[in-house]
Amino acid sequence: MFVVVQKRPTPRAVDVWESARFRSIFLASNFFCSQTESTPAHTPLTQTVRALRPGNERKNIKVTNTNHTKPKRRKWLYPVVYLLFVVISFLPVYAEKPYAPQDTQDVILNLLMVSLDPYKQFGPVFHIATLLIVALIVVFGNKMGRILAAYMGLDYLAIAFAQTMGMTEKYGFVIQTGSLITSVLLGIAWIVVAVRGTLEPSYENVPSLRYLLLPLALLAFWSPYNSEVQPCFNPMLLITSPDYGLTFCLTTPVFLFLLVLFYPKVDAFAYRITAFNGLLYGLFNMTHFFNPQLRWMGILHLPLLIISLCALLLPRVSVRARSVA
Repeated sequence: MFVVVQKRPTPRAVDVWESARFRSIFLASNFFCSQTESTPAHTPLTQTVRALRPGNERKNIKVTNTNHTKPKRRKWLYPVVYLLFVVISFLPVYAEKPYAPQDTQDVILNLLMVSLDPYKQFGPVFHIATLLIVALIVVFGNKMGRILAAYMGLDYLAIAFAQTMGMTEKYGFVIQTGSLITSVLLGIAWIVVAVRGTLEPSYENVPSLRYLLLPLALLAFWSPYNSEVQPCFNPMLLITSPDYGLTFCLTTPVFLFLLVLFYPKVDAFAYRITAFNGLLYGLFNMTHFFNPQLRWMGILHLPLLIISLCALLLPRVSVRARSVA
């Protein structure tokens, strides 16, 4: 029979985060880590229990907590998914009238010039809905997670059937196959997030440097250009522009900016595939800089490229900052 007479934790080493070296690393990584995720947990304590056996024989028994083991990570998952989206992006564009492969870019441009015409009146709906959700997050916090995720999912489905198909004068009816499939998959992914409730939006403890992306998100939300694809800074476009909410390239930067603010309390899978596709299509649209008439459109795609890249790097740098800590 054992009788426990003493139980105490063994002494631990001095915490690494008390050193000056750690404090300098913490300040440098302010953009990537919120205060809560950057604070490392204490090293698990090893308990020593002294037991008394009959015959005055004493023995020390060590009990070690083994609950800190981490699940194995599937390192192959994201490379495979990213490769799949790359393949999808290169699917041929369908056109009613035949075209040469080297004219693919012209087919897409002709489609984008007419695809939103039937839906321009819905522009204010997406602007006002987004502003309302952003404001309600201030009041209700993470209770708005399901609503935000559902809104993002439905918006991507709307983009799939508004932006990616239309009747052109030069090529007849056109479907941008890759963008259609990508938008549908993103829409389904965020609707699943809404069902599972794996998005917890909150503006608390957001590192201030992340707000540096706000001007880029605002530029995408505004979409200030006219029919000749030249700058047009009409304030009314902040509410009426049909490009935000109905085009992938000018809607995704705003969604990703909000997700960067809420990270790490986001759905990892939906977050990463959204950021990757944003980076992919942002790179594709850098070709606008080679056409003098479309350079402003290239500038308007910089928010997509930059915010998507920051969103993709954020998880990796955050993990590295915690490991250094």
